[in-house]
Amino acid sequence: MKLFVFTALLGAATAAFAPAYPEQSNRPQAQYERNARIIAYDSDVKEDSFRYNYETENGIKAEEQGREADGIETQGGYQYTGDDGQVYSVSFAAGQGGFQPQGAHFPTAPPTPEAILKALEQNARDEAAGIIDDGQYTPGKYGDASHQQFARAQASAGFRQPYKY
Repeated sequence: MKLFVFTALLGAATAAFAPAYPEQSNRPQAQYERNARIIAYDSDVKEDSFRYNYETENGIKAEEQGREADGIETQGGYQYTGDDGQVYSVSFAAGQGGFQPQGAHFPTAPPTPEAILKALEQNARDEAAGIIDDGQYTPGKYGDASHQQFARAQASAGFRQPYKY
């Protein structure tokens, strides 16, 4: 089973560097990438753990190690040269918390607006005080005013009633 998982991960990692579209194979680099030789490879697969690393002649490097303890926990990384000539590196951890990649080239989310931060803080204070709002209408939650009472209150405040056909 462990060998199967290791082989699947190695295959997925290698496939990640193949051209996504056939027209990309017309790029000069694509032919070189498709036929890149593995120049270094090391692996160790055991009953409850594995580790591997490899390097190809076109600069792709990958390494990963993992163990089985309450599910499979792994960590590793890879790097490759992009079409722009820049070397991109990704490190990752995977396990119960899901796949968590990190890379300097990954986009970052904009900062959370101040109004949202204040609303989240108020929500936390409300929940700590036992006030839970699930977004559902709850009769009586805001007093016992019925729809007719609300309409009369609007009319007395000078709001026009909607036109009825």
